[in-house]
Amino acid sequence: MTPTPSNTAGNTPALRVITPNATPEEVAAVVAVLAALDSPAPPRPRARSTWARPRPRPTLRHGPGAWRASGLPQ
Repeated sequence: MTPTPSNTAGNTPALRVITPNATPEEVAAVVAVLAALDSPAPPRPRARSTWARPRPRPTLRHGPGAWRASGLPQ
């Protein structure tokens, strides 16, 4: 790569291509890989609370006294 006017102002280029026959596609591939290495990992999904997990519920007894028995421990 030849220095551009912005690079001659004392800034050093972030990437310098040494191989003279590198295609623009190859340079773009290298830049994409380097950019992917710099990006943070995606956040992991949060674990589901044990209170929110569905579970089979016992069937309620019906008949005389069922309303009163529903509040008693089993």
